[in-house]
Amino acid sequence: MGKVAAKIKVMPQSPEIDLDDLQECLEDSLPEGAKINGFERDEVAFGLVALLPTVIVPDDTGGTEAVEEGFSNVDGVESVEVQNVGRI
Repeated sequence: MGKVAAKIKVMPQSPEIDLDDLQECLEDSLPEGAKINGFERDEVAFGLVALLPTVIVPDDTGGTEAVEEGFSNVDGVESVEVQNVGRI
């Protein structure tokens, strides 16, 4: 089976959230077989910065649903949205 790369936009609940801590929590929330291949940061507005991790998951695991659910359950996360998905 192949692998899928997905760029996911993770919005923190407030500008006061420590993004480095949030990144670690996101990495810890990944399901088995998934890994993060880097983070980007996107300044949204009024000091709010979104995290954009690129997540690699096996093609046979049902896509990014488990990753999205894991990210949504992390404290300090307001929303999770898949921006881009492609096979690698």
